[in-house]
Amino acid sequence: MADAKVIPFDDDRSRSGSASRPARRRTGAGSGGGRGDGSTAPVSALPGGRLPESPSDGAEGAQDPQQPQEEAVGGVGAPADAGGGWDRRIAGGLAFLRRRVTGDYEVDEFGYDKELTDQVLMSALRPLADKYFRVEVKGIENIPSDGGALIVANHSGTLPLDGLMLQVAVHDNHPAERHLRLLAADLVFHLPVVNELARKAGHTLACAEDAQRLLELGEIVGVMPEGFKGIGKPFGDRYKLQRFGRGGFVSTALRAGAPIVPCSIVGAEEIYPMIGNAKTLARLLGFPYFPITPTFPWLGPLGAVPLPTKWTIQFGEPIPTDGYPPEAAEDPMLMFNLTDQVREQIQHTLYKLLVQRRSVFF
Repeated sequence: MADAKVIPFDDDRSRSGSASRPARRRTGAGSGGGRGDGSTAPVSALPGGRLPESPSDGAEGAQDPQQPQEEAVGGVGAPADAGGGWDRRIAGGLAFLRRRVTGDYEVDEFGYDKELTDQVLMSALRPLADKYFRVEVKGIENIPSDGGALIVANHSGTLPLDGLMLQVAVHDNHPAERHLRLLAADLVFHLPVVNELARKAGHTLACAEDAQRLLELGEIVGVMPEGFKGIGKPFGDRYKLQRFGRGGFVSTALRAGAPIVPCSIVGAEEIYPMIGNAKTLARLLGFPYFPITPTFPWLGPLGAVPLPTKWTIQFGEPIPTDGYPPEAAEDPMLMFNLTDQVREQIQHTLYKLLVQRRSVFF
């Protein structure tokens, strides 16, 4: 034990030194049992068939173009690389925890915590999007690479999982890894725990002032104008868009000069087929509705597990608003026409996606 050596995890020199060993064995075999002329040795920097033994010469041997292939075959470099990757992950996790404990992290004026969202919240939602709902994203190129934009999507599913999956879809599929800032209803910010998580994830109150401020800051803002009318509609009315309100989102986009990107989501309607609504219980609890599905409340907590439907999210061509004069935001007829244009584009895309899909689950 007295002769044992301690090799630091972050010492790359130890890996480069060990990488020369496969080359030494291969050279000995190719030189016909140690022939001294060195003419047939595939890797030899010195005459006489002798391989470099000093640390500096070993580093030169690690720069050989064939060396990465030899490491992969010999398996010498793989464990070191894997160990280094785990070391970096553990070190990063400990650094993250230290910053959380000491308060050494930043949030914006709306309470958005980018680091927590990227490293924790998005990591928790990603398996649900990729493996469970198998979300397929189309038209991501219609979201600008920089500057503000307003994404307007249909709302469904009894529970607002579609907004969370939309957030993951934008971040993971956009080349610039842009973050979606969702506008949420008042109820979200009145629920314990949910309120804090929503703020940390970048959600903010669905009001014109906050939305316009985010757009002017160059953020991607998401809104679902159907509100509770869309998310709490009966299963028989699935994929039938409800009213889009009075067009407040259009007025906000006009004031900020941001393009409007219509978005259609297929697959969320079937995760909790709502076959009934216990209105009395909903009033007692202060909820806009209390869903009854084929599994809830009959199966208890197990009934709250969503069905593994196959999702498709498609972003349509953006509708520009920067060409309108400033007073256009006060024109009710223009707001009505643009609202109807966005709604019709979303509805038409929903029908097209429904015709194209093979099954609810595949």
